[in-house]
Amino acid sequence: MNEVYEFLKAAGTYYLATTEDGEPRVRPFGTVDIWEGKLTIQTGYVKPVAKQMLANPRVEICAMSQDGRWIRVTADAVPVKDDAAAEHMLEAYPSLRAMYKPGDGNTAVFALENGKAVISSFTAAPVEIRL
Repeated sequence: MNEVYEFLKAAGTYYLATTEDGEPRVRPFGTVDIWEGKLTIQTGYVKPVAKQMLANPRVEICAMSQDGRWIRVTADAVPVKDDAAAEHMLEAYPSLRAMYKPGDGNTAVFALENGKAVISSFTAAPVEIRL
């Protein structure tokens, strides 16, 4: 899992896919953390993306590295109801403190569970990592 974290952190921006009313929704994201041994992402409960993940937790993330490899992470986005997880995330991304605060009812941390990541390239066999 650390390899997945390091890949997404180095990429800076990844694309998170959800569904809404049977239609795909994809948007850029940038937060990634490890909390209690789980890969986590962060958003706001007031945003459509959080509502989409609560309605259908199955998500996919895709990012590309500078060396031409890419990663696809497929997992369930499970809410983490722990203000300490939100605080840990915001310590890693202090610029978000202007919008989010642990315990504000909006700051949402989701753990990526029951999934896998596949790191691919045009020059090597894919590497699969279980989450």
